[in-house]
Amino acid sequence: MMNSITLKRVFLVGVNALLIQTCSAQVVVAGAKSTIPTLTKDQVASLYVGSSFVLPNGASVGLLDQPDGADVRKQFYSKITDKSASQIKSTWSRLTFSGKGTPPKELPNSADIKKQVSSNLSDIGYIEKSAVDSSVKVLYTIE
Repeated sequence: MMNSITLKRVFLVGVNALLIQTCSAQVVVAGAKSTIPTLTKDQVASLYVGSSFVLPNGASVGLLDQPDGADVRKQFYSKITDKSASQIKSTWSRLTFSGKGTPPKELPNSADIKKQVSSNLSDIGYIEKSAVDSSVKVLYTIE
């Protein structure tokens, strides 16, 4: 029979495993053949909050987003912008209404984002680090 200390340890191990799984690293990616350079956290944040619409070299970029409500999206905006996904959605609503910007294109999942960046070399998106393969190149890693 397990004592209470053993049960607490088992519980904490399970919680830690769950936290590690849900807080996995993410990456900002472009197609493997894209000429988009690596980016800094500030550059990624500027693009995804609508304060910049071009890359540092002046080239236009298409932004891709994970589905509204997805954990990967919540974590991305929290880590990159220090804002919630709903705050970012509100920012994009204001920019759209004023005619100053168009929000990132929402795709159903990381596989679709990889497919899109691979076929359109001016697009970038974010996916789980574990989803990286030879079809994409990593522009920024979010731990």
